[in-house]
Amino acid sequence: MVPGPKNLITDVAGLRVGNAQDDTLKSGATVLIGDAALVTSVHVMGGAPGTRETDLLAPDKSVAAVDALVLSGGSAYGLDACSGVVDGLRADGRGYKVGQASIPLVPGAILFDLLNGGDKDWAENPYRALGLAAYADASGTFDIGTIGAGTGALTGMLKGGLGSASLVLPNGSTVGALVAVNPIGSVTTPSDSHFWAAPFEIDGEFGGKGPDPASGLGRDLNSRKITAMFERANTTIAIVATDLALDKAGCQRMATAAHDGIGRAIVPAHMPGDGDLVFGVSTGAQAIQNPAQDAMLAGHAAALCLSRAIARAVYSATPAPNDLLPCWSTLNA
Repeated sequence: MVPGPKNLITDVAGLRVGNAQDDTLKSGATVLIGDAALVTSVHVMGGAPGTRETDLLAPDKSVAAVDALVLSGGSAYGLDACSGVVDGLRADGRGYKVGQASIPLVPGAILFDLLNGGDKDWAENPYRALGLAAYADASGTFDIGTIGAGTGALTGMLKGGLGSASLVLPNGSTVGALVAVNPIGSVTTPSDSHFWAAPFEIDGEFGGKGPDPASGLGRDLNSRKITAMFERANTTIAIVATDLALDKAGCQRMATAAHDGIGRAIVPAHMPGDGDLVFGVSTGAQAIQNPAQDAMLAGHAAALCLSRAIARAVYSATPAPNDLLPCWSTLNA
């Protein structure tokens, strides 16, 4: 398996990503849109998720596909970013048809970035406008780091961000990941230099420092670090996508497997205060030839892509005024 040409989730043909952010607010929104409706499911492993319209993604629910997915900052306020995307889709004539009505279906998930040093004293919820702006920005290429839903993200001890990665599988299919990284846990070992995801890095895509040579790393959580983690940040929200023609059950299984990527890249992960969530998406462009093998490879690749995307998000974060935490790039210049 090798990364796609852009090493982004949009290496899956037919997908576009848009970002919008407010640097004073220190928050933003990210949208994933397909050229056509997307078969989608979801799996949640965090203890404090914030979501919109995720119940309809269960394999036993009647809706077969959705029009877009949103990742947003803003905690519960950020769910309104989905409304902005709905406005954009409606204007473009897209949506689920019910008789004469057309209803854009836009599930979303949010992360908590209300205590990150940004100005949150708004008179009107800004997230609907951010969602619409992200929709208008959608394209096949996009930046990662301090952008979109990752604008104000924080990890346990470093600034977080938006990340993405992809892999082309031996069967010719493509898998990609998109993630807003804002966990209670840490993405780096206690040195703040080596990434937990280092064993999965490809071609120095997040610094090439390799695994930390120290031992006993996971137990180095003193009371200061634990207090800082719980005061500031929670939730890693992600999308994994493939062009394999998975049904909703297959997308849910891929999303479930992808959570291993969170566990490999963030320590600790899936905590009571995290809202860790992964959407699984299929464009359906490539027929499945070997059901058991293709599904297994898709899940494995999704986990690998998500680990790499998490590290790339933190590696790509850039400094901004009033930051509460340093960037990886600042500490490792």
